[in-house]
Amino acid sequence: MTDIGAPSVAAAAATAELHEAALRPALKAGRRFWALFIGLGLVAIVGAVAYGIQLAAGGLSVTGYNDQVFWASYEATLVAFIGFSYGGALVSAVLRLTNASWRGPITRIAEVSALATLLVGALFPIIHLGHPERIWLLFARPNFQSPIFWDMVAILTYMLATLILLVLPLIPDSAMLRDQPGLGRLRRRLYAVLSLGWAGTQSQRRALERAMTVVAILIVPMAVIVHTVLSYTFSLTSRPGWHSTIFGPYFVIGAVYSGVAVVILAALAYRRAYALQRWIDDRTIRNLGYVMVVLGFAYGYATFSEITTEGFVGKQAEVELLYGLMLERYAPLFWAFIGLGLLAPVALIAFRRTRTPAGIGLAAGLVIAAMYLKRLLIVVPPLSRPVIAGDAGSYTPSVVEIAIVSGAAAGVVLIMLFLFRFVPVLAVDEMEQIERVHADSRMAAGPRPTKAAVALGDVADV
Repeated sequence: MTDIGAPSVAAAAATAELHEAALRPALKAGRRFWALFIGLGLVAIVGAVAYGIQLAAGGLSVTGYNDQVFWASYEATLVAFIGFSYGGALVSAVLRLTNASWRGPITRIAEVSALATLLVGALFPIIHLGHPERIWLLFARPNFQSPIFWDMVAILTYMLATLILLVLPLIPDSAMLRDQPGLGRLRRRLYAVLSLGWAGTQSQRRALERAMTVVAILIVPMAVIVHTVLSYTFSLTSRPGWHSTIFGPYFVIGAVYSGVAVVILAALAYRRAYALQRWIDDRTIRNLGYVMVVLGFAYGYATFSEITTEGFVGKQAEVELLYGLMLERYAPLFWAFIGLGLLAPVALIAFRRTRTPAGIGLAAGLVIAAMYLKRLLIVVPPLSRPVIAGDAGSYTPSVVEIAIVSGAAAGVVLIMLFLFRFVPVLAVDEMEQIERVHADSRMAAGPRPTKAAVALGDVADV
């Protein structure tokens, strides 16, 4: 006789195991975690000290910037980090809107990475200012004709939407996890506040689902607008190499491409560090890899289209710029981007032998490094070419710049480590809802016929 209570006992055990796994980064921070946290903290402190040196020196005189190359690493980092954020937010929003069954384990990681990279990336316009105390003038005396003002508006609006996208799914998770054994008083109070009185009623769930759907719908065009407006900082000038109608979609595709790579690396890191292979399985990583490859093809096409158009019908200045980019001064960096950022990731994911979590993680790491290099190639070479006459300019990043950018990269990881000390790494309620829907579908479909039953049916038909 079958034990009727067995399924419910098994379901309760599975739920408890999921809750425990979601809180592992919060409850099981061992020596490796603290060693990583302290090491990254030291890098971030060095970056902060370097910024202090920059301020004490009166501005950008301690950097490699000059009269010709007046934008470089700071602007490349701004574009790169905002792009990383855009990819993470879009992964979460699109997978939720398309109701992808494999989205549950990675949506929280995507949302936290989106917020962390956005918070750090948004600092670089201020870091670039020689007098950061004058930032208030953007609010007090806004220039509505300047793309920089609209950059600020777009980034702040997108930051609010990204925060809401993270907080809304935390409401039911906080209600479920506030009574989890082993939590301290601080975390219980935090979960009690974040739960907002959640009781799991049908009316509450309908309201939450509507709110998350609205935010997911809004975040897609909002993120497109943010990166398009960011591209206007370059394309709305008459400088050769920047004045291009393709820059808007070019920036957007590049942002999603690199952002998906960041989500892959973050998911793999937490999966390995906290033994989450049961929930963040190989199928999920492979699906993200496929998405990254498709975006890589799209970015490669956009790159080819831009180069051929400017090279075939461009003016002399544009042709000279492309020649220097592809065959002379910047050729090693350009072809490194092509090889490492476009060809190698596709090759790693195309072959079954390398289509493993390690291979996909390597592909994602190459994409991140190559796309940062591409942002530098967008910014520096056009500025190094003289607009009227004279010698070509040069740029070499200073130790101060390298320290600040490295500190910012460490800051992104630190923010993620800090948030996951309080926020569950898995979207518990969303995963349970997906599993419940699948269980209902299986029950509605009924038991699958056995091979013998199929054979008997075939005989009966005859």
